[in-house]
Amino acid sequence: MSVNVDLTVVWAFIIAFAIFMYVVMDGFDLGIGILFPTFKVGDERDQAMNSIAPVWDGNETWLVLGGGGLFAAFPMAYGVLLTATYPLIIAMLLGLVFRGVAFEFRWRDPRHRAFWDLAFSGGSIIAALAQGITLGAVLQGVRVVGGAYAGGWLDWLTPFSILTGVSVVIGYALLGATWLVWKVEGTAEAHARRLALFAATGTLVATAAVSAATPFLQFEYWKRWFDMPGVLATAQVPLLTIVVAWALFRALRGGRIALPFLLTLALFALAFAGLGISLFPFIVPDSISIWDAAAPEKSQVFMLVGTAIIMPVILAYTAWAYWVFRGKVGTHGYH
Repeated sequence: MSVNVDLTVVWAFIIAFAIFMYVVMDGFDLGIGILFPTFKVGDERDQAMNSIAPVWDGNETWLVLGGGGLFAAFPMAYGVLLTATYPLIIAMLLGLVFRGVAFEFRWRDPRHRAFWDLAFSGGSIIAALAQGITLGAVLQGVRVVGGAYAGGWLDWLTPFSILTGVSVVIGYALLGATWLVWKVEGTAEAHARRLALFAATGTLVATAAVSAATPFLQFEYWKRWFDMPGVLATAQVPLLTIVVAWALFRALRGGRIALPFLLTLALFALAFAGLGISLFPFIVPDSISIWDAAAPEKSQVFMLVGTAIIMPVILAYTAWAYWVFRGKVGTHGYH
């Protein structure tokens, strides 16, 4: 297969960017669902739901782009990874369906609002947990023979994948809490700020646990993080994480409004950079590289033309939506 190396790397970064955008944008939606039972019935829950009403469905555009892009640009990896994690992908999609249906019906069926609130929270937790376990399954590696998945249905279920699943749930809770600090008001904001402090502590502990365990999964991970002189560059990721975490706690305790959410995005960006250090250039760890999995060059060029048109449109309407709904939200909507 003749593949333009530079074009393959470009596509790897496009897919990575789409996945990152989905994680941070739908992550705070899921985080609000995870935290939803802790808010008081009535005004606090209504404010939380209203804060994401204009943007939640648009955020999932990035999931479609990331999944569709993976299928088109790296079909071999798509086939291997989905086969290895089918139960998790099904659970995630069902969780997203329950969340979406509950979001709409809690307003239109007020007599059963308690049920829809439960479905909203449960769907969010299931989707977040499934995404985190999938991350752990990819990091720990999957068995590949002849370019196809050769493992069992439950190979993904390990202590490490459960750790990453719980970590993602906690991280999404932090995203959701800091979003609410920015967007809601009154007792809801005060409660969200308290939750954010707890979630920030939990996120840092979970990040440290996953980071400590990852290098022991495969020797290649250890070399990428600790071999000289590369360690001089990779060490900047945990150092910057400590600095950003300190700033986050300071912003939360100092009563800042938007800054905690922006610093949480920075924490996720650093975690994503760490993930890239561990994986690149493999798309299935130490089995299939991005060049092994890449589609033919002509296909990549064709898709790149379409992406060059579509992605700026997605970014533009996303930015416009967030700009229009940039203020605080009350019980009856934005003001």
